[in-house]
Amino acid sequence: MKTKDELIPECPVAVTVQLIGSKWKLLIIRNLLERPWRFNELHKNLEGISQKVLTDNLRQMEADGLITRTVYAEVPPRVEYALSELGATLKPILDAMKAWGEGYKSLS
Repeated sequence: MKTKDELIPECPVAVTVQLIGSKWKLLIIRNLLERPWRFNELHKNLEGISQKVLTDNLRQMEADGLITRTVYAEVPPRVEYALSELGATLKPILDAMKAWGEGYKSLS
């Protein structure tokens, strides 16, 4: 079995695509840039995502260090997802994507 370091591509662009290149991960990051979100809030906001896909993406993003998962000792239990310090460094990338998308839409 390969170690995490062996799974990281040589190309920096490929690394970024591997970490955030899916539709759902980008939309999760977009939401988490605003504030921490609970699972059900994310699920309702991300139209078309299944619970399993959301769970899988959140777990992978947590394992990659992009988000944090905080469990509060309350009844009923409350869990919030937020961007980690590393995840917050993705803001300029999403800002650039937003600007490009707005420019593209204005051409139509």
